[in-house]
Amino acid sequence: MDYGAYLALPELLDLQRIQSQPPHPDELLFIVVHQASELWFRVLLHEMDQLEDAMAGDDAERALTSAMRINVLMRIVSQQLAALETLPPQRFLQFRGYLGTSSGSQSEQFRAIEARSGLRDEHFLAVLREHGEIPPLVRDALARPGMQALFLGMVERAGLTLESLYLAHEHSALFKLAESLLEYEQQFGQWRFLHVQLVERIIGPRTGGTGGTLGAKYLSNTLKSRFFPALWDVRAAIYRTAPS
Repeated sequence: MDYGAYLALPELLDLQRIQSQPPHPDELLFIVVHQASELWFRVLLHEMDQLEDAMAGDDAERALTSAMRINVLMRIVSQQLAALETLPPQRFLQFRGYLGTSSGSQSEQFRAIEARSGLRDEHFLAVLREHGEIPPLVRDALARPGMQALFLGMVERAGLTLESLYLAHEHSALFKLAESLLEYEQQFGQWRFLHVQLVERIIGPRTGGTGGTLGAKYLSNTLKSRFFPALWDVRAAIYRTAPS
């Protein structure tokens, strides 16, 4: 077993299949960034398995370790978008037609990450239905409790409320987990924001996306989504009850 065999490099490096004719020099970059994103999504879903298992078992220390790793992974996913900032709009237009009906909105793993994180609003479900039958991976994610529900269950079983957690237990692993989950939402929101800006930079703010999607207009709407509204609301509650 050598390096190439262990990583299946011959097979891996055969998966970047240029569709444009003649081959466009920028299409390889476009493919690799999206394939790399899907690989990181796979790791994210794996780490979410560990996080959910730890939270269900009230193991705050282990859950915190998983949440911290997830936050690092989200930073990696965001940072690699910078590579596509080097793709001018006129050059993308030269091979865009070869993408056919493909669109990032069809990523089953990304949709599963959103669902695992807690998205259940009607807008999100409507977007899922637009692409036909909901894939099994996403259906499974929707059948699970969201991260906020799992965390609030931990708080309740510890005999606490979110307010008491923040006011009297700020050195506990459970409090640090709460802040790490909020950091995850911020990291995810940053990825969304960078993605919106990237799409606007390449195809413009009013241009339809690939695969018949609404492009930047749709992506901008997703910036309003929140995974942990309770962790945002507790801040207002703390200030309301603070002595004047």
